[in-house]
Amino acid sequence: MASQQITQVINDTINHYDKELRDISLKIHDNPEQGNKEYKAFHLLTDYLEDKGFKITRGVVGLDTAFIAEYTNGKQGRRVGFCSEYDALPGVGHACGHNLIAISGVACALAIKKLLQDGLISGSVFLFGTPAEESTSGKCDFVNSGTVERLVDFSMMLHPGPDNGLYVQCLALNSFSVEFFGRQAHAGATPWEGVNAVDALMQGFDNVAMLRQQTLTSNRVHGIITEGGKSPNVIPGYASAYFYTRSVTRNQLTELKGKVENCFKAAALATGCTMKITWAPWGQIDDVFTNEVLAENYKDHMKAEGVVFHSRQEEESVVTGSTDMGNITYVVPGIHAGFDIGTDAANHTTEFAAAAATEEAHKKTIRAARCLAMTAADVFEDEDIYNKAVAYFKKGKSQ
Repeated sequence: MASQQITQVINDTINHYDKELRDISLKIHDNPEQGNKEYKAFHLLTDYLEDKGFKITRGVVGLDTAFIAEYTNGKQGRRVGFCSEYDALPGVGHACGHNLIAISGVACALAIKKLLQDGLISGSVFLFGTPAEESTSGKCDFVNSGTVERLVDFSMMLHPGPDNGLYVQCLALNSFSVEFFGRQAHAGATPWEGVNAVDALMQGFDNVAMLRQQTLTSNRVHGIITEGGKSPNVIPGYASAYFYTRSVTRNQLTELKGKVENCFKAAALATGCTMKITWAPWGQIDDVFTNEVLAENYKDHMKAEGVVFHSRQEEESVVTGSTDMGNITYVVPGIHAGFDIGTDAANHTTEFAAAAATEEAHKKTIRAARCLAMTAADVFEDEDIYNKAVAYFKKGKSQ
């Protein structure tokens, strides 16, 4: 565990910037911006970090609102990465609390920077500004470009919610659009001359519905119609939909994707249409490979501050949404730690958006950030913790 001096520096540093972090959080919360359009939050965060002595690289990995903030004390040592998110959801604003994720990453980065400045640890700290977690999954670009593996030895982040947890099942996800191409005809006069693309799309939906009985209960397939014709008096020659597929592990998702594709291929064959499936260009979002060594260390620090956790078995029984942090946890040891903000409201609701602006939510964010920073400091200080974390990572996740 971190020495008393290091613990004191972390606490003092984060407490020193508490009011400034609160101000940043509220500005982001009150000006919600959707993925890849987070220009206000991007400038607010990068200008602040630059003023605090970080080297800032803007517009990284091909994304206008992505950034890397870096500080090194010039000595060889560990390299830790934290993540900040700052995109909002359409219609409900910061209903996933990304304003809090933004400042938690900043708080951790400031604390580790101070330790490096004071010579209490050696190495580097990086804060990854990752846009569009809710839409085009900016962390995938950080991973796919090799940036994460090249820069850091381990990476961690925090996520607000109605409860504390480290081992809940974050599902692997891939999304796709499906298009059917048929032939238009007069629906009243000569319908037999048409090839109905909407019929093909509906048959695809039905096939997916029947597939659900023959697939794992933890799998998820859900979609919407994006084009279903313009007039009931015209046999539609074009129809399209947008779907998500999810599974507990990325290997299970690979199997599910093949079965779902066959559902739509069969529909095209049955109706005489041609079909095109386009998987998301940013790639697959992986499930989270929680590093047990880092997770238990963080949990110990939180428990020391009076935080209560459910048993690991209870946590692992919970299946939740998806996060692109999963991709990072498959290239370096990492955790995606959930912390409660004092609300019973579920994420992605207007009630949670309101809770994410409260003073209680801020205080609990600061507490979690202190504990995550202390976890990072432990990895810097303790060779045994680092080696165990790497060994757990190399062993791989059970698929």
